[in-house]
Order: sequence, then C-alpha cells, then structure tokens
Amino acid sequence: MPLDELRTLLARHARPDGATAIDGLLISKVERVDPPSASMSGTVFALIAQGAKRLALGDRVYEYRAGQYLVASVDLPVTGHFTEASPRLPALGLGLVLQPAAVAELLLQAAATDLPPVGGTPPLGIAVSDAPGELLDAAIRLLRLLDTPRDVTVLAPLIKREILWRLVSGEQGAAVRQLGLADSSLAHVSRAVHWIRDHYAHSFRVEDVARRSGMSVSAFYRNFQAVTAMSPIQFQKQIRLQEARLLLATHPNDVTGVGRRVGYDSPSQFSREYRRQFGASPSQDATRLRGSAVTVTRNPAPALP
Repeated sequence: MPLDELRTLLARHARPDGATAIDGLLISKVERVDPPSASMSGTVFALIAQGAKRLALGDRVYEYRAGQYLVASVDLPVTGHFTEASPRLPALGLGLVLQPAAVAELLLQAAATDLPPVGGTPPLGIAVSDAPGELLDAAIRLLRLLDTPRDVTVLAPLIKREILWRLVSGEQGAAVRQLGLADSSLAHVSRAVHWIRDHYAHSFRVEDVARRSGMSVSAFYRNFQAVTAMSPIQFQKQIRLQEARLLLATHPNDVTGVGRRVGYDSPSQFSREYRRQFGASPSQDATRLRGSAVTVTRNPAPALP
C-alpha cells in the first residue's frame, strides 16, 4: 500500500530539525501530543502518512490525518497541534514549500484547457483534501531519492514539479494557481499580509492597506476575510501576540517593555489579550518558557505535519 511505503521512508529519513537533502522538503516525526502552539503557516503543501493534526485559523478549524494533505497558500498566523502521536505510533508527514515563481512558470507552460475553471470567489488561505494516488506516488518517489543522494540534483526538481502539477490541477488547485498569479485576489491579500507583518507594531487604516494592495476597500475587506478568516485588525493582533511571545522568551522580566514594542500602549489590554491567546498572563508564560524545555521559534510552520 502507498501509505505503508510512505511511512517507512519518512521514519527512516526523519531528523530532529526536520530538514532533508532536498531543498524545500521537510520531514516530521512526532512522538507525543503537545498543547496547541501558535506560529506562521508558511506557504506549504503538507501530507500526513500517520497520525492526525488539528489547525486553527481565526474561527476555522482544520483537521487532517493519514492520507490527507493540507495546502497553505498564504503565510498566516495559525495555532496547531498533533491530536494522534505516540512513541509506538508517531505522527509522520512531509512538507514541501510552495514557491510562487515555480507555480507561475508551470502555469505559463500549461494549456488553459488542462486546468479546471477558477471560481469567482477567492480561495481559502488554507484547505484540506484527500490525497489522490498520483500525488502519493510522486511523494514516495521524491522520498526514495534520499536513499540515492547522487540522483537528487537531477531528479528532485522534476518530481517536485510533478507534485506541484498534481496540486495545481487537483481539488485545491485554485488556491495554488493563484499563488503564482501576480494580479490574483490571493496575491493582493498576500501583499497586505506581508505589509501588516512588517508594520505590526503600528496602527493603520484599512483604507490605506487596501490602496497599497491595489483593491477597493470593500473588495479588500471581503477578500481578506475570506482568505484569512480574520479582519485586518484581528490579523494584526495575532501577529503582535506571536511576536510578543518570541520577545518574552528572551526578555522575561520586561513584560511592559515587550507590550510597548509590539504596539500595545495599555499594559492591561496587552495582558488581557495575551492571556486569551495563550492561556496565561505574559509574566506567567514568560516564567514557564524560562523554566521549561519550551522552544519558541519565529516560523516553525505548524501547518507541516
């Protein structure tokens, strides 16, 4: 069975840092169920071979398990954790970073009739589907290259391109295709997402961000909400709180200063919203981070299995 070979290959080549000899390919092996953690999703294709994971984006919750894949077409603030993982049956999966330039190149070479029509509404920033046999087969062949390192340089780009084609022409193809289109609604939202991330500590007017994104205010708000499951202000809050947690991991005794650095003028508001997001006040969470083995990183991409 394809999933059996996929599990064997993933278990054999899993490393603590998740990296592999193939650029953009990540492998994950997780042996315990940890509490949900917040991070940015990255733009990725993630396939689970064993175990299950739950991911929250705004008020949307995604669950995917063995034989299913997730596509994140915009780098979004998410909260995720494995719901099925143990030393005897670890969660196993792979992730492949999606590059807009590679998608654009593929679309230029594909005939319009080879692709399903794109609907009028913007695609979701994150979506889950069952993996078809062709996609599983390509993923297995990519992993097999790790057993023959001399083949990686020549063959890995070809198989990654095949995987990308399976995604582009598959059930979540609309989202992946828009990743490579400079004037798509997804691209406009992605530009806004990047701008807000770069200026998260400063207040802004939605009208100004809409103009920067090349959209009317009504279209921008509608598309932003559809893609991210959040309003622009809610998105900014998520980014601020994630950055605050990163800062508290290294500055645990400066809660007030950290709050100011991420854009909060009111310490009480910062503490209240931080507790709502992470289940503890900033000072309590800082103490826990300092006294435990918890590691906070800027982009562990929890969308990856």
